[in-house]
Amino acid sequence: MTAITLILIPLLPLLSFLILGLGFRRIQRKTAIFAATVPVFISFILSLVLFLSLDLKSETLLFTYFYWINTGSIAIPFALLYDPLSALMLMIVTGVGLLIFVYSVGYMKEDPGFNRFFSYMNLFVFFMLILVLGANYPIMFIGWEGVGLCSYLLIGFWFRNHEFNNAAKKAFIMNRIGDLGFLLGMFLLFTTFGTLDYMGIFSQAKSFPAGHATLTAITLLLFMGAVGKSAQIPLFTWLPDAMAGPTPVSALIHAATMVTAGIYMILRSNVLFVLSPLTMSVNGITALTTALLTASIALFQNDIKKVLAYSTVSQLGYMFAGISVGAFTGAMFHLTTNAFFKALLSLFLYSSEDICSH
Repeated sequence: MTAITLILIPLLPLLSFLILGLGFRRIQRKTAIFAATVPVFISFILSLVLFLSLDLKSETLLFTYFYWINTGSIAIPFALLYDPLSALMLMIVTGVGLLIFVYSVGYMKEDPGFNRFFSYMNLFVFFMLILVLGANYPIMFIGWEGVGLCSYLLIGFWFRNHEFNNAAKKAFIMNRIGDLGFLLGMFLLFTTFGTLDYMGIFSQAKSFPAGHATLTAITLLLFMGAVGKSAQIPLFTWLPDAMAGPTPVSALIHAATMVTAGIYMILRSNVLFVLSPLTMSVNGITALTTALLTASIALFQNDIKKVLAYSTVSQLGYMFAGISVGAFTGAMFHLTTNAFFKALLSLFLYSSEDICSH
C-alpha cells in the first residue's frame, strides 16, 4: 500500500498536466481550477500521511516499480526512495506548492493562458517530486532536467515580450553548463562503482580513503551541477533575470524549490562529499564569496524583484557554507525555513508592487 501511495504523489500532478495540456483550449476555467489544484492537494495529503505514519528513524523505504534501462551490465530501475531527507522535501514541494497554486488561481484569473500556465506548473511539480524521490542518480537527473525545462517554459510564459524570452534562454543555457558537470559526474560514478544506485555507491564509497583522487573528481563534477542549479558563482546571473516570469513562478521555482535542488543533491550525496576535503573547501570558498557578493549587490538595487533575487542567491550561499563544514542538518533546516519565508515574500512584495503600479 505504501508503494502505491508513494508513486501516486508524483503521478497526480502529471495527470493534471496531461488533462490541462491536451485540452487547454477546450477546458472551462472552473474545471481547470479544479483539475489544477486538487491533484496537488491530494499529493500533499498523501505526503502528510506518509510523514506521520512512518517511523523514519528506523525505516528507509525503497520501492522498485520497473527497470527503465536493462542491457548488458547496465541495470537502472525506476525506483523511489523514502527516507527522512526525501520526506521533508516532499512536504516542502507539495505544501508550499499547494499554497502557491491557490494564490495563482486569483493572480492568473484574467490571463488568457490560464490553463497553459497551470499545465506547466503541474509538470514542474511532477519533475521536482521525481527529483527528490528517485533512488538513483539517473532518476534524479530526469527530474533535474525536467525542472530546468519547466523553468524555461514558465520564465518565458509571456513570450510576446522579448526580454522575458531572453531571460528564459539565459536560465536554460546557464543551467545546461552546470548539468554537463552532473552528467560527467554520473559517468565517473558508474565507471568507479559499477552502479548508479545511491545505496550501492555509498556502501562502496565508505571503503575509499579520504581525499581519494577519484572521489574528489566525482564530487567536483557534482558540485559543478549544484552551482548551476542553485545559482552560485559564477553561474548565478540567471536567477535575477528569471524574475521576469509571473509572480507565482518566482515564488515556487526561484524562491522555494528548484533553486534548492543543488543543495538537495549534495545532501543526498553527503557520503561522497565528506570523503573529499578539497571539494568541501572549494564549496566553502564558493559559498562565502557568493553570499557576500550577492548581498552587496542587493544593497544597490532599486527594483524590489532584483533585491529579492540577490537575497535568494545569498541565502543559498549560506546553505552551501553550512554544507562545507559538515552541518548538513543545519543546511536542511535553513532550506526549509527559506522555502516558506522567501515564497511568502515573493508573493507579498510582488503583489504590493502590482497594486501600486495600477
